[in-house]
Amino acid sequence: MQGRVQGVGYRYWIRSRARDLGLRGSATNLPDGRVAVVVQGPRAACQSLLEVMDSDAAPGWVGKLDHSWGEPTDEPAGFRVG
Repeated sequence: MQGRVQGVGYRYWIRSRARDLGLRGSATNLPDGRVAVVVQGPRAACQSLLEVMDSDAAPGWVGKLDHSWGEPTDEPAGFRVG
């Protein structure tokens, strides 16, 4: 995602929302200022997270949210912030 999402607690906010939805994965700052989020869990819960990530409830400002769906991987339990 792109926008003003670094330095506002966005990754930790995503982690909290993902845990509430029973998802596992990670949220990581990228060198170019974007944040990469990888989540795994039921599709409906993943869709709910996408919606809240792009809402006015999110800290900071999300200018662009790109996403794709894939097959589950061996994502570790829990949700990491990096």
